[in-house]
Amino acid sequence: MKTIKNNIIKVLFGILIFASFSSCDEAGDPNPGGTTTQDFAGDWYITITNAAGAVEVDHALHHTYNTSANDNTMWIDDDKHGWYIKCKITINTADGTFTATAQPNIIDSGTVTITEGKIEKGAGLSKAGHVVDKISFKAVFSYDTATKLTFVGHKRTGFLEDEY
Repeated sequence: MKTIKNNIIKVLFGILIFASFSSCDEAGDPNPGGTTTQDFAGDWYITITNAAGAVEVDHALHHTYNTSANDNTMWIDDDKHGWYIKCKITINTADGTFTATAQPNIIDSGTVTITEGKIEKGAGLSKAGHVVDKISFKAVFSYDTATKLTFVGHKRTGFLEDEY
């Protein structure tokens, strides 16, 4: 009985060792690479003003992220923190400019047109004074074409002293 128990333990130990070495095979490229818009993706604190310069929404958290197409388009999304905007924008990765022409506004009614969009590296300051990226654009919503809103903000650092 003791011999059978020892043999079973040896076999299980052998299987464990074999599985350990065979499971370490990388099998492919361990570096998946990035996306076309990775340098422009992130979280942004944006202040929204109207044509008269009055603040409509102050420091609303927005997000920019890659679309699944990975083709120089990305999403801009305020997750209902600002003026309820979520649409695709087309970005020029060489200079950071972007636009959207009558794009469906996914979290609100109608469409949105974005002009004069720009993401500038190192051109903004966070709440605590850290140098960060800056974002700015103008938007017109189809349900109120007479109102042109200006969005200007800076990239979120993640530091507690920079949170709003």
